[in-house]
Amino acid sequence: MEILTYNTISFLFLYFFVSVLCQNGTDISPISSPSPFGVSTKQLIFKDRRLAVVYPIIQAFKATITEDPLNRTGNWVGGDICNYTGFYCDNPPDNLSAIALAGIDFNGFLLGAPTLEGFIDKLPDLAIFHANSNKFAGSIPDISQLKYFYELDLSNNVHAGTFPMTVIGVKDLSFLDIRFNLFSGSVPPEIFNQALEVLFINNNDFTAKLPENFGSTPVRYLTLANNKLTGSIPRSIGNLNMTLIEVLLLNNKLTGCLPYEVGFLKELKLFDVEDNLLTGPLPCSLSCLDKIELLNLANNLFYWEVPEELCALVNLENLTLSGNYFTKVGPVCRKLIKNGILDMRQNCVPDLPHQRSLLECTEFYLKYIRFCPYPETYKIIPCKDDY
Repeated sequence: MEILTYNTISFLFLYFFVSVLCQNGTDISPISSPSPFGVSTKQLIFKDRRLAVVYPIIQAFKATITEDPLNRTGNWVGGDICNYTGFYCDNPPDNLSAIALAGIDFNGFLLGAPTLEGFIDKLPDLAIFHANSNKFAGSIPDISQLKYFYELDLSNNVHAGTFPMTVIGVKDLSFLDIRFNLFSGSVPPEIFNQALEVLFINNNDFTAKLPENFGSTPVRYLTLANNKLTGSIPRSIGNLNMTLIEVLLLNNKLTGCLPYEVGFLKELKLFDVEDNLLTGPLPCSLSCLDKIELLNLANNLFYWEVPEELCALVNLENLTLSGNYFTKVGPVCRKLIKNGILDMRQNCVPDLPHQRSLLECTEFYLKYIRFCPYPETYKIIPCKDDY
């Protein structure tokens, strides 16, 4: 499952908003100074010297492009950089009378290039770079010296290697999307110490355990799905109680029990851990997820009864518990089944249709059941006054 709302963040959210270009305080005289990139600017007219600085950088990058089936680079000529397809200018924070290249949006351009190094890392006023659905390869450039930079989307490209450490420590980075690439290896714990609002690293080949500082970032939208992540969900997830809205951990190799602290996530609307190896009873703290709309725990190893308090949540639109080993559902949950909100197929509830065989259920309870740590927490409902 992908978060459609956040596939691309609108350029309305630029750090300094894209506006009508003004001429105040700009230099529109021809620029003829020599370029270190070997690209002549002689006789070209720029609206600002800051644009003259980035012109040769853009032209040098254009020369490396190997694929452009939509001819998006066709108008990347001349000094009017602010009208190049995919380029956006604005007045930079340090000089509101100047004009600078503030954002780049190559989403869906289908461009191919062997590297982005020497391009986005050399654009001094860049705040946003979006390049979803291209064929960019090589390493992620070091953007740490770009003083206004805060959004990076390189999803659905062909970047490979380990997690791009060049994004670690970028002070104002709030949006990082590197999903649908070829990254592998571990996920550095340092990324969870950054003040990110959006972190999408799904559909790569990451194999590490979720670190203990998993809950140290004020992230709102977190997608780690379709990797090979292992270990348990850290209890520190409860620290995200004021921020986390959506989390997708489906199709990994996570083990252990759902921590009681998941119930602290009072802003949570979507929680998806389908297709893992999670086990144990469901903590009653899940009934504190007042804003939850979609809860997907399908195809794991959960067992025993489904808490009635969970089924009583008023905003639930879809509760998927299929492919587990639950043995009991009460009247509130049965009402959700009848209304098509709760999916209980392939469990061990004797009087429901489409359940596992008696042999399969018996074998699981005799051989494979695993008890959870902190069992005393599984009946606690922390949002109730009597706890």
